[in-house]
Amino acid sequence: MLVINNSSDLVLSDSKGHTLWTAAAMNSTITGGDGAYAVLLDSGNLVLRLPNGTITWQSFDHPTDTVLPNMKFLVTYKAQVAERLVAWKGPDDPSTGEFSLSGDPNSNFQIIIWHGTRKYRRNIALDAVKVNFGAYGSNTTSIMFETAVITEDEFYGMFTTSDGSPYVRVTLDYMGIVWIRHWNSESSSWTVYPQNSESTGDCARYASCGSFGYCDSTSATPRCQCLDGFEPDGSSSSRGCRRKQELICGDGNHFVNLPGMKVPDDFLHIRNRSFDECATECSRNCSCTAYTYANLTGDGTMGNLSKCLLWTGELVDTGRVTGGQNLYLRLADVPTDVLG
Repeated sequence: MLVINNSSDLVLSDSKGHTLWTAAAMNSTITGGDGAYAVLLDSGNLVLRLPNGTITWQSFDHPTDTVLPNMKFLVTYKAQVAERLVAWKGPDDPSTGEFSLSGDPNSNFQIIIWHGTRKYRRNIALDAVKVNFGAYGSNTTSIMFETAVITEDEFYGMFTTSDGSPYVRVTLDYMGIVWIRHWNSESSSWTVYPQNSESTGDCARYASCGSFGYCDSTSATPRCQCLDGFEPDGSSSSRGCRRKQELICGDGNHFVNLPGMKVPDDFLHIRNRSFDECATECSRNCSCTAYTYANLTGDGTMGNLSKCLLWTGELVDTGRVTGGQNLYLRLADVPTDVLG
């Protein structure tokens, strides 16, 4: 039974009157006296309103495994994880499953799919972007747009659909895959598309290509490869890679630009740097193995959000993706005797 009690809280009870869930349990403070009422909006948002129309609680602020159009999914707020998607336990079991999706507690612009407490897949958003995913279905002009917004205080994602679009929702399933589900009115069923299709191969699971290896998801068959200047550390690059020429501090080194990359994990974020200052920051530090740079100033975001990222030691969970970043990798200069 779902009721609004005398304290204007939305309460779900079982047949014996035991409270199973309340809006108040979701850290909602509800004031305003009698007359509160619940409304399911056309957007799919369940809201609790006071008589004056003020919304005191809404389901969009408490996602389960689903994101709907125009629903602001707050990834991080002031460098803290804000919201989390939690997958079902199984295809027909809505209890809490093993996979979840949230912001990275160690970074304010990464999204992680977790398998329990372990990182399973990782996406990084260095830019505020708007991506056209294209048309779904053969007889529709439905277009879906996804926007990632990064400011000094928050990082959130939202997607919208074109006018006249059928119903669309994004879900995290019990296998840890994010799906776009598009309603087919002819068959009265959901047509599904994997949103992270480039991550369905085994090589794109977190750190699956080992140190200094990367997963090339732009190829027809995604597979592990070694970064430039590296070779397989053993019989396969899926076990990681090693340098062909070791670095010597103070000796001749150079940086090679690797375009279109999903940059590695475990970086150090240096704020308020120009590109040249970022490059200098890495080149003067013997432990710095790579850097990347993104400048969001002027993109409608707040403040100076230049992103100078530095890496020390090994590089893990790197990839080649469509629309990736420039990754500047430190390599040793080839000895003249090798050049001949």
